[in-house]
Amino acid sequence: MASPPLPDVPCSCDCFVSLPPASAIPAVVFAKNSDRPRDEVQEVVLVPSGTHAPGSRLQCTYIEVDQVERTHAVILSRPAWLWGAEMGANEHGVCIGNEAVWTQEPVGQEEALLGMDLLRLGLERGSSAQEALKVITNLLEQYGQGGSCRENPTPFCYHNTFLLADRKEAWVLETAGKLWAAQRIQEGARNISNQLSIGTDITDEHPELRAHAQKQGWWDGQTTFDFAHVFSLVHQPVRMEAAKARFKAGRELLKQYQGGITATTMMGILRNKESGICMNSGGFRTTASMVSVLPQDSSKPCVHFLTATPDPSRSVFKPFVFGVGVTQAPQVFSPTFGDKDPVRTHPRFQTQVDRRHPLYCGHQAALDLMESDQEEGKQLQKKQQDLEQEGQETLRKLLAGEQSLSPQEIASLFQAFVEKESQVYGQQL
Repeated sequence: MASPPLPDVPCSCDCFVSLPPASAIPAVVFAKNSDRPRDEVQEVVLVPSGTHAPGSRLQCTYIEVDQVERTHAVILSRPAWLWGAEMGANEHGVCIGNEAVWTQEPVGQEEALLGMDLLRLGLERGSSAQEALKVITNLLEQYGQGGSCRENPTPFCYHNTFLLADRKEAWVLETAGKLWAAQRIQEGARNISNQLSIGTDITDEHPELRAHAQKQGWWDGQTTFDFAHVFSLVHQPVRMEAAKARFKAGRELLKQYQGGITATTMMGILRNKESGICMNSGGFRTTASMVSVLPQDSSKPCVHFLTATPDPSRSVFKPFVFGVGVTQAPQVFSPTFGDKDPVRTHPRFQTQVDRRHPLYCGHQAALDLMESDQEEGKQLQKKQQDLEQEGQETLRKLLAGEQSLSPQEIASLFQAFVEKESQVYGQQL
């Protein structure tokens, strides 16, 4: 069994979702901060849809799984060393984010699917949130979850919870080994953090969930079954205790903006430092962020905002829309190292490589300037804010039908904003 997380290891993230009537517009709004080792690089990767030969296999971070005949196009925000992703969306308007959890069920170090692999597989194979959930749970039951979740010789392992959303609804999926429970959300706002949060309101579950809990002596089989109560650790690690306060703060922020939640609202929540939701502490920080707007009217496009850089309070959320001809933005794609990558060689992670992409390098220099020169830093942050506001205005006009972009403009939207942000840093530095 893996030991509980140490104080300096990354074990904090937050996911949020708002559905009408909590949303200000008839749309589902999804958001996530990814809190990871502070020097880890997160890239934004576009993977096109594909067809695959029957019987083919797919290499994930550590293990291979059976490939499916067709996969959906996805946009992923992921730690550059692994195959899966911390958060992302697919061409059908499905969004998923994941969180680390520790439960009564032992965490194994044996290499299997990472929660981040499961997330990407759900996006590539699910055309709705519920379908993606079934993909994840089926793969979880078949292959299990396990392996180190950080690029370090010292293993760091955890189980996962997920927030899945589409244009119509959202699902919370919480796991303990191969076991799981799921809760459907059809209105209002919901958040998840690094703790189990599904109580008695269980929509679907692993068929052996309750029998296993009863066999282990965690549940008497008579009282009302409360998943979080039954499967949570009796003695929580320090970081999980801290997550309780962050979860509560996130819930209160959602409640505060109930009925008026927009993409801008979610960005503000992700930037909230007082609550710890915007993380910058010790060995880890918020390394990337994402906010998505999923209109309930299927004739309107889903718009996904991604930073590709750390610290959302000093980053730009840039809009991405799936469209014909959309391509990878090279400025947010990290170098690749093939078979010589430390994640591919055995034993793993014995060497280090430079995974910084061009936008990350420019942004890090910008952060240094913000901290060393207050006046220059203010000017630079103002340019960031102006650029983000331009993206927000594009979203507003698209959803209001006031602006129609050509297919070429849609396809190049994210790339154009990445280039503008790069120019801001180039001009300033």
